[in-house]
Amino acid sequence: MSMGGGALDIGEPTGRMMLTVLGAVAEFERTLMLERQREGIAKAKAEGSYKGRKPTARAKAGEVHRLYGQGLRPTQIAGRLGIGRASVYRVLKESGRT
Repeated sequence: MSMGGGALDIGEPTGRMMLTVLGAVAEFERTLMLERQREGIAKAKAEGSYKGRKPTARAKAGEVHRLYGQGLRPTQIAGRLGIGRASVYRVLKESGRT
């Protein structure tokens, strides 16, 4: 067993303990970060300044339908409009076109 700063040997009891402690600290930090994030979002919502992400594909639904009407495939539409292919399918499905 070496405590001189070498590699962590998880085959030794000390190495397993160190790994467990480091994992616990990382989990604790992550939990605190998520808690602060939730508090910040709740505060922003209460102040009315939290809007969330803007829906990009649904905002381009008219263009999706126009291009689909011209015979373009969903992959081509997605590439032209800069949105995901799944978003194109979602827009078309919501309107009953596929």
